[in-house]
Amino acid sequence: MLRTSPRSSVSSIKGACFSRHPRWKSYKEQRPSKELLKMLSIVGFGGLGKTTLARAMYDKIKVQFDCRLFVSVSRNPDITKIFKTMLYGLDKRKFANINEAVRDDEQLIDELRAFLQDKRYLIVIDDVWDEEAWEIIKCAFSKSDLGSRVIVTTRVISVSKACCPSSDDIIHKMKPLNNDDSKRLFYKRIFSQGGQCPIEFEQVSREILKKCAGVPLAIITISSLLANNDQQINPKYQWDKILNSIGHGLAEGGTIKDMQRILSFSYYDLPSHLKTCLLYLSVFLEDHEIRRDRLIWRWIAEGFIQGGEQEIRLFEIGERSFSELINRNLIQPIDVNIDVEYRTEGCRVHDMVHDLICSMSSKQNFVTILDGTKKRKNNSDVMVRRLSFQSSMSELTNHQIDATGMSKLRSVTLFRTDDGLIRTLPNFQLLRVLDLEGCDLEEISHICIENLLHLRYLGLRNTYVGILEMEIGKLQFLQTLDLRIYTFDEV
Repeated sequence: MLRTSPRSSVSSIKGACFSRHPRWKSYKEQRPSKELLKMLSIVGFGGLGKTTLARAMYDKIKVQFDCRLFVSVSRNPDITKIFKTMLYGLDKRKFANINEAVRDDEQLIDELRAFLQDKRYLIVIDDVWDEEAWEIIKCAFSKSDLGSRVIVTTRVISVSKACCPSSDDIIHKMKPLNNDDSKRLFYKRIFSQGGQCPIEFEQVSREILKKCAGVPLAIITISSLLANNDQQINPKYQWDKILNSIGHGLAEGGTIKDMQRILSFSYYDLPSHLKTCLLYLSVFLEDHEIRRDRLIWRWIAEGFIQGGEQEIRLFEIGERSFSELINRNLIQPIDVNIDVEYRTEGCRVHDMVHDLICSMSSKQNFVTILDGTKKRKNNSDVMVRRLSFQSSMSELTNHQIDATGMSKLRSVTLFRTDDGLIRTLPNFQLLRVLDLEGCDLEEISHICIENLLHLRYLGLRNTYVGILEMEIGKLQFLQTLDLRIYTFDEV
């Protein structure tokens, strides 16, 4: 059964709604005459399709601009990293080594302004959570009169207003889909293109959609559960079962918890191995762009992918798991490579799905996240298996960094360099995964990598490490050594 992509369906519906905005024509004007920078903020609660709409608008008008960029901010943003990402995204050749460069925020702002000064640019800043972050980011935009455009998405009304101080700017408040558009999105996912809903499913469809309350993420989630991969429609009793499980849904003042309850149906509908693969995504930062190969090789190192005797066979099985999570709309594809049969090069997890899997990972003691905000219970009976380190030691409370219960640690992922934690790594001799990608490290001899005899994945991409000692050859079980991007002096 041929069905349209849910993301394309949402973008077409939302795009059609915004195209009727009285000032859309002026915003997308192709040949402005000495026009100053115009701002557009898209505001609304989670799941309404803000990012999808911004992406659709970006794709529609980007050819009109000298340079363009789409970048995510998210909660607890690393501003320096965002600025470096912007520079690299604007000119990958000129700023090929920007991640290794030592720059403060002021220097990066100066570089961005200088680069943008004589260009007409289109930039999307996705998922801004607070005004403080925006006040810093906006300093990077040059104030030339070449008709540049900046689009910002946010859940916070005060942020949308801060982004659009001029009367020429546009604040677009996202609204839930109306009944007709909700039906269109729902049916496109379940039935064949151009098909109609059979009469016996009309009533249950109306009741399900009422509980989804016009929220695209809820509609896509439920329709993905009901969609069948073959030509058959799922029996009506399955529809009734899902309807009864939703409870009050999002209607009548539904909350984030109600949305998470709906999302959880997709999780519980997964086979056990895919549940594990999905929960594992909680090790990554919110809005992080996750490379497909990095994720699959880490799944393999953790032992989540079974069924093959050789690594190549395991990787192919991992690819199928990755594709199935996309098909079920639990992860969002990015960087589609049209030269390789439209192969997706990476993924991103929707904020609300990320919140759900982080919560589940914590309850199941599957992944321990140290980010300076979530407190970990100081319980020596609870063994930490997988650690995602997202803050510096100075930002963490004492009980968060207590090494009690970490003797059987199998996986460590660092997003922030910290010498204190680095020095403890040799103690975790059962490690299978050590991912230091993007960390500010010049050498790793003090980690005594050669003593981590069970190590299967070592990620050193985008670090400053220039030499690998010969002792690394002692790692008999090492499957993946990611050294890409940086040029090594000696291996």
